[in-house]
Parts: sequence; structure tokens; C-alpha cells
Amino acid sequence: MVRRSRDDWTEIALRALAEGGLNAVAIEPLAARAGATKGSVYHHFPNREALLKATVERWEQEHTEKVIELVEAEKTPHDKLRTLFGTVLDRTRKGSVEMALQAGAENEVIAPVLQRVTKKRIGYLTELFEQLGFDEDHAKKRALIAFSLYLGQVQMWATLPGLVEPVLDEAVQVLTAGGQAAVAHNA
Repeated sequence: MVRRSRDDWTEIALRALAEGGLNAVAIEPLAARAGATKGSVYHHFPNREALLKATVERWEQEHTEKVIELVEAEKTPHDKLRTLFGTVLDRTRKGSVEMALQAGAENEVIAPVLQRVTKKRIGYLTELFEQLGFDEDHAKKRALIAFSLYLGQVQMWATLPGLVEPVLDEAVQVLTAGGQAAVAHNA
């Protein structure tokens, strides 16, 4: 048998979460899926909750923190927003951990991570819209609309695969309309 690391188990759990939702993250089925013993999982995690916590924290790091780092490499706020949407919408099509987590939002392990991630994402989007020249109130509203658009796209890809096309350019155009005018007006 192959010896599995902590990272291996969180990766396996992420795939299970994307494919089968919260209930798919269960020690025995994950071990069987990986061709390992339950003891291999328990070597790294004392229980399912610990595995689930490590898994959603990994998701937080990979799908929020690392995405923001990638986006920050862009020079302009418009390019940052386009890269952000392009990156998250592309990742969404590959499996929906996001929808599984949203569906399990009341779970005591998932709830605090999901709240932290949502707050961070909306805060970051708000900053981008402020950089585009929107005042704080309008920037926050645009951030909420952008995040809602993202969640809607995620849901549609999960439930209507093949019927949804990315709306990246149109979304960025609509969400940024008026931003440059606001910058010119405030100058």
C-alpha cells in the first residue's frame, strides 16, 4: 500500500467534496477510494471533523489566498478584476467544492471558514472597485453583485452543465461601467 500524507488526504477529501458533497467526506469510503486503511487517515486526523477542517482550510488557502496573490500580479484594477473572474470561473468548471460548502454552510466546521472566506472575497472585490474609482458604498455594492454573479455561475455549472457559457468579458464590462467616470469626477 502507498503511504498517504496529510496533504494527500485533504486532496482526496476535496475531490470527494466536489463530487459528492459534505457526506462524501467520510473516513471509511475515502480510505477505500484511496486503496488505504482507515488507520492511514487516523494517523493524520483524530476524526472526520479534523479531516474536514483541514480540507476546508486547504480550500480557503488555494481558492482565496492564492487566487488573490495571483491577481495582485496584474498592474491595473481592471486587469485584476478580469484575471480574478477568469481564474475563479475556470476553476469552478473543474468541480464544485464551492457548492458543496455552500450547501453545508450550517455545519459547525464549514460555517466559520465559509464566513471568513466570503468576508475576505467581498472585501477584496470592494478594494478593487474602489481602485476603479467607485466610492466605498458603490464599491461594496458592486462587490456583492460580482460575488453573487460568481455564485450563480458556480450553481449553474453544477446543475446545468453544458448550458452555461462564461460571461467573463460582459461581467467585467458591466461591473466596471462608470468606474473611470467616477475617477475623473473625483479628480
